[in-house]
Amino acid sequence: MSEFSVSALDGLSVGGSVTIREMGRQGMVSLRADLSAAAKAVARVTGAEMPAQRKISAGKECAVAWMSPDEVLILCAADQAGKIAFDLSEALTGQHHLALDISDARAMFSVTGEAGAIRDVLAKITPADIGALGLGEMRRTRLQQVAGAIWFEAGDEARVICFRSVARYVFDLLAMSAREGGTVGYHG
Repeated sequence: MSEFSVSALDGLSVGGSVTIREMGRQGMVSLRADLSAAAKAVARVTGAEMPAQRKISAGKECAVAWMSPDEVLILCAADQAGKIAFDLSEALTGQHHLALDISDARAMFSVTGEAGAIRDVLAKITPADIGALGLGEMRRTRLQQVAGAIWFEAGDEARVICFRSVARYVFDLLAMSAREGGTVGYHG
């Protein structure tokens, strides 16, 4: 890994019906394993419980998001991701697993504003039922032509994750969807 690691879009932001901001380097660790067998190790290393399907559980300094029946995504400080991946691998010695720091392979965006406006902006770019997405629930989906994940951090803030290689595409999608004069009012 380069010692000169930088974020995908260097904190780029834009306003409109909502504000979209690239969040800089974010720590992310992908853990693939038998999740029931890995639950104790995840709790010990992250301080967060293993989440239920499509949920996010928060610990003191990390959050753990359910991604699939054998995968969770650990969200943490960027400088802690490598240590968390290492500690999980140590804790899961003897169990089939993969713990990998994927921080430099992903980009994260914050979408802030009124709850209805955020939902309208997101609904324009994904087939997911954004109106049914509750707090603490992670949804993997498509963002037009690329893969991504969405969740609501709070009523007035959503987060979007995508591959770093398509960060500019996703930023532009969000910005275009939030452009002034393009409000839908469906989730208002």
